[in-house]
Amino acid sequence: MSFPASASAPPPPRAVEADAGLDWAGCPLCGQGETRPRQFRFAPHAVVRCAGCGLWYLRPRLPEPSMLERYRTASYFAGPGAGYSNYEAQEATLRRTFRSFLRELDRRGSLHGRLLEVGCAYGYFLEEARRYFSVRVGTDFSPEALAKAAPAADRVVLGGLADLRPGELFEFAAVIHVIEHIYEPVRFLEELRLRLVPGGRVLVATPDFGSLWRHLLGRRWPFFKVPEHVAFFDRATLPALLRRAGFEAPVPLAYPSLFPLGLVAEKVGLRLGGALHGWPVWIPATSIAFSARNPDARPL
Repeated sequence: MSFPASASAPPPPRAVEADAGLDWAGCPLCGQGETRPRQFRFAPHAVVRCAGCGLWYLRPRLPEPSMLERYRTASYFAGPGAGYSNYEAQEATLRRTFRSFLRELDRRGSLHGRLLEVGCAYGYFLEEARRYFSVRVGTDFSPEALAKAAPAADRVVLGGLADLRPGELFEFAAVIHVIEHIYEPVRFLEELRLRLVPGGRVLVATPDFGSLWRHLLGRRWPFFKVPEHVAFFDRATLPALLRRAGFEAPVPLAYPSLFPLGLVAEKVGLRLGGALHGWPVWIPATSIAFSARNPDARPL
């Protein structure tokens, strides 16, 4: 899901190639346009590395309105060639992943008060978080996803941060496998920070571009997911993003993930049938997660 920020700050440098209809924006983290020579090509797109801050990102990419239309379609979470071939088939493994992660966060004393999840999809994280928060609100651009998420939340919101209630604040915000979709991640997190109380915390989890899996699989790494993933973070660039958006003291968190074995096979080009298809498998180090603190909260 891509979640554009509102127009509270000027966007980074951007150019759109008219004949191809593609967006040739510079680095989403620092705005620099110069890239290093090495890249991964997925014609007409490429994943390139910023020569300034080192972030890998998609260039060119589809214009953001085109991606938003994809996220709004009924087939995005279940359909051939869509974002997910069958998101609902991952429910059991996603819930177990979220339960494990929430227990870890609870041990650190991070969970209390009001929760905002941006990009809540079918609401599995919101449901697993029920015991930890007094209020749970989720946003998404897919009406179909929100219809499934509604029973898991106190409220669901169609859209992004700009569609929340004016002045509404939270103690905790979760951005799980969403930041890689966002075209202007600095502005997005700046605006999310304004939705947190002083001392409130944000959690950002995303595929780890620096992982051993990415190095082993090369361009077959399943999280390239072109054209919807537009930024690829690692253990250096993700905390740098949080600091640039005004958060303080980013803390790394372990984020082991459980996947159906059939999905793992599918992502590397294999077909697996029978009982093994749904067999759950813990795979470490596929994602990274950081939690960071909001040092202040200016009035909206």
